[in-house]
Amino acid sequence: MSSTLDSLSAGVQVGAMLPLLTAVVQRPAWPAKVKRCVAVAAALIAGVLTVAVDSGWSQFQNGTLTTLTIVSVLVTAQSSYELLWKPTRIAPAIESATSPKATAEAG
Repeated sequence: MSSTLDSLSAGVQVGAMLPLLTAVVQRPAWPAKVKRCVAVAAALIAGVLTVAVDSGWSQFQNGTLTTLTIVSVLVTAQSSYELLWKPTRIAPAIESATSPKATAEAG
């Protein structure tokens, strides 16, 4: 039971902060569908890395805990973005700040 709670806790912690890291990569001009795909892919990769770091590579033999951790990262990342990072405009501000600026001469 303890390992299940540890895995869930690790997934939630990573997922809560993941939208801020994803915002560094995303661009404001990208369509919503592309942003969603990038966010889901990042959450899946972060979930796998969370399992590996938190429990070691041998943890992948336990499919239930692996799935639980990956899903908790995905669900928490999407929820925290919609409920916290997007309404406070923190994630969109990071997207804008880290996006290459178009110059007037480039036209």
